[in-house]
Amino acid sequence: MTHARLIDTAAPSAPRGVVLVLHGGAARRKPMRVSPTQLSVLRMVPIAARIARAAKGELAVLRLLNSTRGWDAHHTPVDDVRWALREVASRFGQDLPVCLVGHSLGGRAALLAAAERPVVSAVALNPWVYPHEGHLDLTGRQVLLVHGDDDRVARPTSSAAVARELARTARVGYVTVEGGRHAMLRRHDVFDGLAAGFTTATLLGRRPQGPGAEAVEKVLAGERWLDV
Repeated sequence: MTHARLIDTAAPSAPRGVVLVLHGGAARRKPMRVSPTQLSVLRMVPIAARIARAAKGELAVLRLLNSTRGWDAHHTPVDDVRWALREVASRFGQDLPVCLVGHSLGGRAALLAAAERPVVSAVALNPWVYPHEGHLDLTGRQVLLVHGDDDRVARPTSSAAVARELARTARVGYVTVEGGRHAMLRRHDVFDGLAAGFTTATLLGRRPQGPGAEAVEKVLAGERWLDV
C-alpha cells in the first residue's frame, strides 16, 4: 500500500483555518501511485494558489495527493482525507476550521468527508458522484457545488440531485457554469474564483472578490441555484 502525501501551497505559522485541496483522476486496472505531474493533480495547483492569494497569509492551504489513483473499494480518497485531517490537527492544532475543495472524484471525496468534525465547509467542482450520495447529515456545514453544463465526464444531473438531498441538513448552493467542461480549462477563472471566494468567506468571513464573487455572495445569502 502506498501512502498519501500533503504538499504545502501556503503554511503560515499561525493560520486561522486550513484548506485541503483534493484532486481527481481515473482508476487504473491495478493500484497505481499518484504522480505529482499527472494532469488531474496539476489542475488543482492554480486553484490552491488562487485560494492562498485570496487568504492573504491567513489560511494554510495544502494539496492532498491520494494513496492511489481513482476510487478503490477497500481504500478510498475519503480515507486519505481522514488521514490528512489527522495530520493537519497534529501540525496546526485541533480547533482550526477546515474547508475541503475537490474536483471530480476529489469533489466526491470532499462531500463524503464533509461530516468530519473539523470540516465547516466544502466545495465540489464538477464532482463525479452518484445521484443517491446526498443522503448525508451535514448539519452546520456550508457546501458549494459547481458544475459546468458542458461536462461530458461527470453528470451535472447527478450533482444536482446530490445538492437537493444535501440541502435537507446543510446550507447548500449550486452554481452552473455555462460552457464549462470537466477539466475546468474553459472559464477556469470562474471555477477558481468560486472556490477561492467561498473558501475565504466561510473560513475567514471575508467578502469574496473577483470572478464568481457575486455568485458566492448570493449563495451565502441563501440562494440555492445560480447560473454564471
